[in-house]
Amino acid sequence: MVLLAIAAAPVLYLIFWFYHKDKFDKEPLRMLFFAFFGGCVSIFPAILFEGLWQHYGFTQEGSNLYLAFYAYIVVGFSEEIGKFFFVRRIMKKSYVDEPYDGILYSVMVSLGFAFIENIFYVFEHGSGVGIMRAFTAVPAHTTFAAVMGYFLAKAKFNGNHTFNTWLGIGGAVVLHGSYDYFLFINNIPLIQLGAIVSLILGVWLTRKAIKIHNDSSPFRNL
Repeated sequence: MVLLAIAAAPVLYLIFWFYHKDKFDKEPLRMLFFAFFGGCVSIFPAILFEGLWQHYGFTQEGSNLYLAFYAYIVVGFSEEIGKFFFVRRIMKKSYVDEPYDGILYSVMVSLGFAFIENIFYVFEHGSGVGIMRAFTAVPAHTTFAAVMGYFLAKAKFNGNHTFNTWLGIGGAVVLHGSYDYFLFINNIPLIQLGAIVSLILGVWLTRKAIKIHNDSSPFRNL
Protein backbone atom coordinates (compact mmCIF):
# COMPACT_ATOMS: atom_id res chain seq x y z
CA MET A 1 0.00 0.00 0.00
CA VAL A 2 2.88 2.37 0.75
CA LEU A 3 4.39 1.81 -2.70
CA LEU A 4 1.00 2.34 -4.33
CA ALA A 5 0.57 5.60 -2.40
CA ILE A 6 4.01 6.79 -3.53
CA ALA A 7 3.12 5.99 -7.14
CA ALA A 8 -0.26 7.73 -6.91
CA ALA A 9 0.62 10.85 -4.88
CA PRO A 10 2.27 13.00 -7.60
CA VAL A 11 -0.42 12.00 -10.10
CA LEU A 12 -3.23 13.04 -7.74
CA TYR A 13 -1.50 16.33 -6.95
CA LEU A 14 -1.13 17.21 -10.62
CA ILE A 15 -4.74 16.23 -11.36
CA PHE A 16 -5.96 18.69 -8.74
CA TRP A 17 -3.50 21.37 -9.87
CA PHE A 18 -4.61 21.28 -13.50
CA TYR A 19 -8.28 20.98 -12.51
CA HIS A 20 -7.89 24.12 -10.39
CA LYS A 21 -6.49 25.96 -13.42
CA ASP A 22 -9.77 25.33 -15.25
CA LYS A 23 -11.10 28.68 -14.09
CA PHE A 24 -14.12 29.52 -16.23
CA ASP A 25 -16.05 26.37 -17.17
CA LYS A 26 -15.26 23.35 -15.02
CA GLU A 27 -15.24 20.02 -16.82
CA PRO A 28 -17.47 17.16 -15.61
CA LEU A 29 -15.54 14.87 -13.31
CA ARG A 30 -16.84 11.74 -15.03
CA MET A 31 -15.34 12.91 -18.33
CA LEU A 32 -12.02 13.67 -16.66
CA PHE A 33 -12.08 10.17 -15.18
CA PHE A 34 -12.81 8.76 -18.64
CA ALA A 35 -9.76 10.61 -19.99
CA PHE A 36 -7.61 9.36 -17.11
CA PHE A 37 -8.77 5.79 -17.67
CA GLY A 38 -8.00 6.14 -21.38
CA GLY A 39 -4.48 7.19 -20.43
CA CYS A 40 -4.12 4.11 -18.25
CA VAL A 41 -5.07 1.97 -21.23
CA SER A 42 -2.82 3.90 -23.64
CA ILE A 43 0.31 2.54 -22.00
CA PHE A 44 -0.34 -0.91 -23.42
CA PRO A 45 -0.20 -0.02 -27.16
CA ALA A 46 2.89 2.04 -26.31
CA ILE A 47 4.49 -1.03 -24.73
CA LEU A 48 3.53 -3.01 -27.84
CA PHE A 49 5.12 -0.43 -30.18
CA GLU A 50 8.30 -0.28 -28.11
CA GLY A 51 8.39 -4.06 -27.95
CA LEU A 52 8.20 -4.29 -31.75
CA TRP A 53 11.11 -1.88 -32.11
CA GLN A 54 13.14 -3.91 -29.62
CA HIS A 55 12.22 -7.14 -31.40
CA TYR A 56 13.96 -5.77 -34.48
CA GLY A 57 17.11 -4.95 -32.53
CA PHE A 58 16.51 -1.39 -31.32
CA THR A 59 17.63 -1.28 -27.69
CA GLN A 60 18.86 1.33 -25.22
CA GLU A 61 22.50 0.81 -26.16
CA GLY A 62 24.84 2.25 -28.77
CA SER A 63 26.26 5.53 -29.98
CA ASN A 64 24.82 8.91 -29.06
CA LEU A 65 23.16 9.14 -32.47
CA TYR A 66 21.62 5.72 -31.99
CA LEU A 67 20.40 6.72 -28.52
CA ALA A 68 18.80 9.81 -30.04
CA PHE A 69 16.80 7.60 -32.41
CA TYR A 70 15.82 5.37 -29.50
CA ALA A 71 14.77 8.31 -27.32
CA TYR A 72 12.81 10.27 -29.93
CA ILE A 73 11.29 7.48 -32.02
CA VAL A 74 11.26 4.21 -30.10
CA VAL A 75 10.20 5.80 -26.80
CA GLY A 76 9.00 9.35 -27.46
CA PHE A 77 6.95 8.78 -30.58
CA SER A 78 5.57 5.39 -29.47
CA GLU A 79 4.32 6.75 -26.15
CA GLU A 80 3.01 10.10 -27.39
CA ILE A 81 1.17 8.65 -30.38
CA GLY A 82 -0.48 6.16 -28.03
CA LYS A 83 -1.76 9.03 -25.88
CA PHE A 84 -2.73 11.07 -28.94
CA PHE A 85 -5.26 8.54 -30.19
CA PHE A 86 -7.21 8.88 -26.94
CA VAL A 87 -6.88 12.66 -26.76
CA ARG A 88 -7.97 13.08 -30.38
CA ARG A 89 -11.20 11.18 -29.71
CA ILE A 90 -11.98 13.36 -26.69
CA MET A 91 -11.28 16.58 -28.59
CA LYS A 92 -14.16 15.82 -30.96
CA LYS A 93 -16.71 15.90 -28.12
CA SER A 94 -19.07 18.82 -27.65
CA TYR A 95 -18.12 19.28 -23.99
CA VAL A 96 -14.64 20.36 -25.13
CA ASP A 97 -15.85 23.93 -25.53
CA GLU A 98 -12.92 26.17 -24.58
CA PRO A 99 -9.19 26.11 -25.44
CA TYR A 100 -7.98 25.13 -21.96
CA ASP A 101 -10.00 21.91 -22.22
CA GLY A 102 -7.47 20.67 -24.78
CA ILE A 103 -4.68 21.02 -22.23
CA LEU A 104 -6.73 19.57 -19.37
CA TYR A 105 -7.91 16.44 -21.18
CA SER A 106 -4.51 15.84 -22.74
CA VAL A 107 -2.92 16.08 -19.29
CA MET A 108 -5.51 13.74 -17.81
CA VAL A 109 -4.72 11.12 -20.45
CA SER A 110 -1.01 11.57 -19.85
CA LEU A 111 -1.40 11.27 -16.08
CA GLY A 112 -3.28 8.01 -16.54
CA PHE A 113 -0.33 6.79 -18.59
CA ALA A 114 2.14 8.09 -15.98
CA PHE A 115 0.20 6.45 -13.15
CA ILE A 116 0.46 2.95 -14.63
CA GLU A 117 4.09 3.54 -15.62
CA ASN A 118 4.82 4.77 -12.11
CA ILE A 119 3.33 1.63 -10.59
CA PHE A 120 5.59 -0.51 -12.77
CA TYR A 121 8.70 1.44 -11.75
CA VAL A 122 7.92 1.78 -8.05
CA PHE A 123 7.03 -1.86 -7.51
CA GLU A 124 10.12 -2.99 -9.41
CA HIS A 125 12.68 -0.51 -8.05
CA GLY A 126 11.29 0.67 -4.72
CA SER A 127 10.19 3.83 -2.97
CA GLY A 128 13.37 5.81 -3.73
CA VAL A 129 12.68 5.64 -7.46
CA GLY A 130 9.06 6.58 -6.82
CA ILE A 131 10.04 9.69 -4.87
CA MET A 132 12.53 10.72 -7.56
CA ARG A 133 9.94 10.23 -10.32
CA ALA A 134 7.46 12.38 -8.40
CA PHE A 135 9.68 15.38 -9.14
CA THR A 136 10.93 14.35 -12.59
CA ALA A 137 9.19 11.83 -14.84
CA VAL A 138 5.60 12.40 -13.71
CA PRO A 139 5.62 16.21 -14.11
CA ALA A 140 7.58 15.73 -17.35
CA HIS A 141 4.70 13.68 -18.76
CA THR A 142 2.31 16.53 -17.96
CA THR A 143 4.47 19.04 -19.84
CA PHE A 144 4.55 16.82 -22.93
CA ALA A 145 0.77 16.56 -22.71
CA ALA A 146 0.21 20.27 -22.16
CA VAL A 147 2.11 21.10 -25.35
CA MET A 148 0.12 18.52 -27.30
CA GLY A 149 -3.16 19.73 -25.83
CA TYR A 150 -2.33 23.36 -26.53
CA PHE A 151 -1.96 22.71 -30.26
CA LEU A 152 -4.87 20.28 -30.47
CA ALA A 153 -7.05 23.00 -28.96
CA LYS A 154 -5.75 25.43 -31.59
CA ALA A 155 -6.60 22.84 -34.23
CA LYS A 156 -10.19 22.67 -32.96
CA PHE A 157 -10.88 26.31 -32.20
CA ASN A 158 -8.50 28.30 -34.45
CA GLY A 159 -8.45 26.20 -37.61
CA ASN A 160 -5.49 24.90 -39.66
CA HIS A 161 -6.34 21.50 -38.23
CA THR A 162 -3.70 19.29 -39.82
CA PHE A 163 -0.82 21.70 -39.20
CA ASN A 164 -1.69 22.30 -35.53
CA THR A 165 -2.33 18.60 -34.93
CA TRP A 166 1.12 17.67 -36.18
CA LEU A 167 2.64 20.53 -34.17
CA GLY A 168 1.00 19.04 -31.09
CA ILE A 169 2.31 15.55 -31.76
CA GLY A 170 5.74 16.82 -32.80
CA GLY A 171 6.08 19.14 -29.81
CA ALA A 172 5.25 16.37 -27.37
CA VAL A 173 7.65 13.96 -29.08
CA VAL A 174 10.51 16.50 -29.13
CA LEU A 175 10.11 17.33 -25.44
CA HIS A 176 9.75 13.67 -24.50
CA GLY A 177 12.66 12.55 -26.65
CA SER A 178 14.92 15.34 -25.38
CA TYR A 179 14.16 14.49 -21.76
CA ASP A 180 14.86 10.77 -22.28
CA TYR A 181 17.89 11.30 -24.52
CA PHE A 182 19.87 13.08 -21.83
CA LEU A 183 18.94 10.42 -19.30
CA PHE A 184 20.08 7.64 -21.66
CA ILE A 185 23.57 9.13 -22.08
CA ASN A 186 24.70 7.73 -18.76
CA ASN A 187 28.38 7.65 -19.70
CA ILE A 188 28.52 11.46 -19.37
CA PRO A 189 26.87 12.22 -16.02
CA LEU A 190 26.90 16.02 -16.36
CA ILE A 191 24.98 15.91 -19.62
CA GLN A 192 22.03 14.50 -17.67
CA LEU A 193 21.51 18.08 -16.60
CA GLY A 194 20.02 18.39 -20.06
CA ALA A 195 17.05 16.34 -18.83
CA ILE A 196 16.49 18.90 -16.07
CA VAL A 197 16.75 21.73 -18.58
CA SER A 198 14.21 19.94 -20.81
CA LEU A 199 11.87 19.58 -17.83
CA ILE A 200 12.23 23.25 -16.86
CA LEU A 201 11.54 24.28 -20.45
CA GLY A 202 8.48 22.06 -20.49
CA VAL A 203 7.17 23.57 -17.24
CA TRP A 204 7.67 27.08 -18.63
CA LEU A 205 5.87 26.21 -21.87
CA THR A 206 3.05 24.59 -19.89
CA ARG A 207 2.44 27.66 -17.72
CA LYS A 208 2.54 29.89 -20.79
CA ALA A 209 0.13 27.63 -22.69
CA ILE A 210 -2.31 27.60 -19.76
CA LYS A 211 -2.32 31.40 -19.58
CA ILE A 212 -2.83 31.84 -23.32
CA HIS A 213 -5.74 29.41 -23.48
CA ASN A 214 -7.42 30.68 -20.31
CA ASP A 215 -7.12 34.25 -21.58
CA SER A 216 -8.90 33.21 -24.80
CA SER A 217 -11.75 31.35 -23.08
CA PRO A 218 -15.20 32.35 -24.41
CA PHE A 219 -16.46 32.02 -20.80
CA ARG A 220 -13.92 34.47 -19.38
CA ASN A 221 -16.23 37.49 -19.14
CA LEU A 222 -19.48 35.67 -18.35
